[in-house]
Formats: sequence, C-alpha cells, structure tokens
Amino acid sequence: MRSLSIRRSLVLFAPLVWAQTAEAHGIAGNRYFDGTMTFDDPAVADEAILPFWINQQHPTQGSAVSENRINGAFARLLTPTLAFTVDSGWIHQNWPIGRTSGFDKTDIGLKYEAYRNNQHEALVSVSLDWGIGHSGSVAVGADAPDTIQPGIFFGKGFGDLPAQLSWLRPFAITGAVIDEIPLGKVGHTLAPNSAPGGFSTVISPAVETLHWGFSIQYSTLYLTSRFDGGPPKEEPLNQWVPLVEFRFDSPRGQQTAATANPGFAYVAVTWQVSAEAIIPLNHAGGTGPGFRTQLLFFLDDLMPSLFGKPLLSNQPNRSQIAW
Repeated sequence: MRSLSIRRSLVLFAPLVWAQTAEAHGIAGNRYFDGTMTFDDPAVADEAILPFWINQQHPTQGSAVSENRINGAFARLLTPTLAFTVDSGWIHQNWPIGRTSGFDKTDIGLKYEAYRNNQHEALVSVSLDWGIGHSGSVAVGADAPDTIQPGIFFGKGFGDLPAQLSWLRPFAITGAVIDEIPLGKVGHTLAPNSAPGGFSTVISPAVETLHWGFSIQYSTLYLTSRFDGGPPKEEPLNQWVPLVEFRFDSPRGQQTAATANPGFAYVAVTWQVSAEAIIPLNHAGGTGPGFRTQLLFFLDDLMPSLFGKPLLSNQPNRSQIAW
C-alpha cells in the first residue's frame, strides 16, 4: 500500500518537466481565480498570507474543543512557473477542563503551474510538500512524523460560454486534491484526563489522509460592459467575488470530515481580504459553526523592486493579461 502511495506521489509530480508561461495573481484570460481559504488556488505567484484566523468547534480525543488558529503562508517564485512555499501557524484550544496552545506543523514545498489555457480560462498546478516531522506542538495535537503531500489544483472559468449561456459566464469552479502520506507510524498529543482534572500525553497514530474540496465562485466584473468577448485592457482585479467552498478530509478507515464555507473575497491590486463562515456538514466536520478570515498580499505588485522577477530567472513577473 505504501508503494502505491509513493507511485501516486511521483505521478502527480511528474508534470514538473513541462514548460508553460506564467501570469500573475492566478489569472487565465479574463478570469481571476480567487485564493480561497480551505485549499490553495491553481496558480503560482509571489504572495504572503498574514494573518489567517480560524475559529471552529470540533470533536477530538472524545471531547468537544473550541479552536482558534492564526496561520501564515509565503510563496516565492523560483521560475515563472515554479514557486517555493512554506506555511505554519499557532493554535489555541479551549477544552471543557482547560486550555492548551502551541505551534502547528510546518510544511515546505514546491508548486508548479502545469497547464494554462487563457482562451478557455483554465489553470492546473501540481505540488509536492514536506510536512516537517515533530515541528508542531504535542499540546495541540500537531506532533506528527514526517509527511509527503502530493497535490493537484485546478480552476475553470465559464467566460468562454456562448451568448445564449451568457448568464453563466461569471461563474468559475476551483478545486484541489492533496494526499497526506505519513512516513512514520505515531506522534503524540494531549488528551483530557477527567480523573486528575488535567491532560495526559497519549500516542496519536499517523493516518494517511486525503484532503479534497472545490469552490464555486462568481466574478462580479462579468456583470459590467468591460468584457466584450476579448481580454480587458488591465488585469481583472478590484472586484467582489462571492463564493462557497466545500472542504473534505478523509482519513483512511475513518469518517470524512465535511464542511461548507460560504463567504466572499474583495480583490485589490496589491492585496485581497476574504471572510467565510464554517458550517459543518457532519459531526466529524464540527460541533458548531465557525468562521475564518484572511489577508493576502500580492508581493510582486506590493514590492516590485524585491519581487519583480523570479529568483532563478531574469524574466520579469508579468502582471498584464496575455493571450
């Protein structure tokens, strides 16, 4: 079974040998693919996310926990189509018998834009991440062995539909599938111990988990006369993007945790702010509603002197549409 998982990793990452042309901000043709909050968008770009605040209630270790997370992420282009990524965070948990806090596991990796079709508003990227073993805190259940995480991300806009279906043109779909494969058997976590009224350290088995989901997005710019069948004169930013995400986490042999996440994003030239509600779709997905917010910076536009071109390429980052 492990050899099968490794083969899946190699198959997903094989497209790194391809060569494409990159655009800034996850744009394909007229379409801007919003960087959503439960999974990454299908593009590669210089960007930073700070802060990323999540409040959610969910069951764990036989008890209901209210959890607050502050996450951060950073991506730096190495070439026009290949980016280095890193993300981590801090977690605070409120248990019925006390509180715990600590750092989340740190992930580093590479993400590659494998396919682009501007005419049909389509993007596909692949990634390979390393979850650094035991980089997270035992206190919040983030202590785990090393993991390998191959992933694929896609986006498809409907702006290419014929005139009789023009009412569907503002819509787009994005999605992702990430397989988190542990390279060890166990980690450690704290569990409530009702007898002494505190916490005890217990072994936490490492389980292969498939993280997957999709979003439905609506670009309000398609309601204006700006789109007349050809590309706009400027990048399609400065817009409201209503959306709903669906997130699923499927540990091997266990129940899938499912949530629906309706919200919106406002996209400016150098930044984007987003907010979503978290609505559990089953008990594993949470014991009550929550919310998340995010502030994302487009570093190539915010600091062009520092992020104006990829680290390993003399080609400048392009922030204008090209067919």
